[in-house]
Amino acid sequence: MMCLRLSVPPALARLLALPLLAPLLAVLVLAVLLPAGAVRAQGQGAVSGDLSAIVAKFANDSYSDTSDALVELSATGSAQAAAVVDALATGRLVFDPATKAVYIRTPAGMADAATGTVVANAPANLSVVRANNRVRRAIDAASGALSLLNPDPVRRAEAAAAVFKSRDAAALATVEAAIAKETVGSVKETLEQARAAILVGKAEVPEAVRLLAIQKITARGDQEAISLLRSLPADAPASLKAAAEAGIAKVEQNLRFWAVAQNVWYGLSLGSVLLLAAIGLAITFGVMGVINMAHGEMVMLGAYTTFVVQDVIRHSAPGLFDWSLAIALPLAFLFTGLVGILIERTVIRFLYGRPLETLLATWGVSLILQQAVRSVFGPTNQEVGAPSWMSGAFQVGQLSITYNRLWIIVFALLVFFALLLVLKRTPLGLYVRAVTQNRRMAAAMGIRTGRIDALTFGLGSGIAGIAGVALSQIDNVSPNLGQGYIIDSFMVVVFGGVGNLWGTLVGAFTLGIANKLLEPFAGAVLGKILLLVFIILFIQKRPRGLFALKGRAVES
Repeated sequence: MMCLRLSVPPALARLLALPLLAPLLAVLVLAVLLPAGAVRAQGQGAVSGDLSAIVAKFANDSYSDTSDALVELSATGSAQAAAVVDALATGRLVFDPATKAVYIRTPAGMADAATGTVVANAPANLSVVRANNRVRRAIDAASGALSLLNPDPVRRAEAAAAVFKSRDAAALATVEAAIAKETVGSVKETLEQARAAILVGKAEVPEAVRLLAIQKITARGDQEAISLLRSLPADAPASLKAAAEAGIAKVEQNLRFWAVAQNVWYGLSLGSVLLLAAIGLAITFGVMGVINMAHGEMVMLGAYTTFVVQDVIRHSAPGLFDWSLAIALPLAFLFTGLVGILIERTVIRFLYGRPLETLLATWGVSLILQQAVRSVFGPTNQEVGAPSWMSGAFQVGQLSITYNRLWIIVFALLVFFALLLVLKRTPLGLYVRAVTQNRRMAAAMGIRTGRIDALTFGLGSGIAGIAGVALSQIDNVSPNLGQGYIIDSFMVVVFGGVGNLWGTLVGAFTLGIANKLLEPFAGAVLGKILLLVFIILFIQKRPRGLFALKGRAVES
């Protein structure tokens, strides 16, 4: 029953009240409304009838009939067809062997597969529609075809990608219809690639059309395009095989380019990590000449500060988890900075001018800090989560860029320029530069060099702590975290120029990129050895590194 409510103006109501006009207007209204309703009802009945005939094939308990029914369902494009395909994929599509009626199991009970209406008295002895590998492939193809017209562009793109992989010829009409309606450029390109994947394997398609399809697949430029071009039928014309071979060669060349670009990106990512780990060491080593073997443990303490902050947030204020890194950064800086000042005041200040003893003492401090962390937190790795804004990745061509690596690069550059600003535009920076260039002259001018040493060591340790916050997002948080970066940090500092921040920046990114470019050819271990040999040879020619400090004390 359909109930129509008409809002009638008062003037028209008075006319309807007239005995002679009311019957005439009623006839006119019925003449307009009834044909349209009849047409709609007829259309709905046609769709339902079509689905009933298709769905009935599932009751034949035949893999061939089930596959044929899936192909026919995908051509309808209806929402109920999508529900049937989903029910078959999840084992919820059942049939009555006696009456051949097909149902879908739902939380509300049994529903008629053709109409979706809940059935009050469904039979008890129902059999599940079976599926084999052929049927599962047909399910994937039908699900993809039915999703091609989904209102969500992401779902449409996923469906087009599924059709590209399955190359189901039955989805061709649906793909072409979706292309005609598509308004999003990237989705339309994916749909056209799916269409090309279907056409290239159809022998009855004109050769010129198949050549255009090969060009479209080649333009995709990924490994899936190579696989598809290599699967060209054996009886394909020679021109198609030649075009496919040329396309494969072009895609392989393109992939080699993107592989180098991916390694460069990994190198930039590694360089940003080395920059964060080495920038604090560059300050302490440059100002005090101290070989601080406990610098890696400052990085480790910063990572454990992040773990503690996240653990407190998880138990006390889970809604603040996305702000955990912002909270951990100042806390890690303060904590590791204070630890650094404590180490300088209690150990290092008694060993200035004795580099070997300083090295041994700081190495002992590093062992003490590692054991202290093991005693408090245990020897196993600790879980540090990533905020939502650092999760996921995006594609640039064939280049995969993860958000956590991208943010670490940005963060490393921000720390670098912030430290540069402190050293160039603040009184502390002026004193640090004075002590670095000529310690005796700075002391003669009234600068308290001991205090500057302590503050500089604290600043370098604090920066190592915030480096640990960043590293907690890409590495295991364990007592041995800092040991993996201390040697590389010294290599960066020596290569770039002791005490020179710009040298540290260039050295970190240079060594990071070189390391990742060498790995595919020489392996990780041999690549690092080759870099070490290169730095040794380089230091023989330029003992002060890429960017040598200026000053009388340095040059004397």
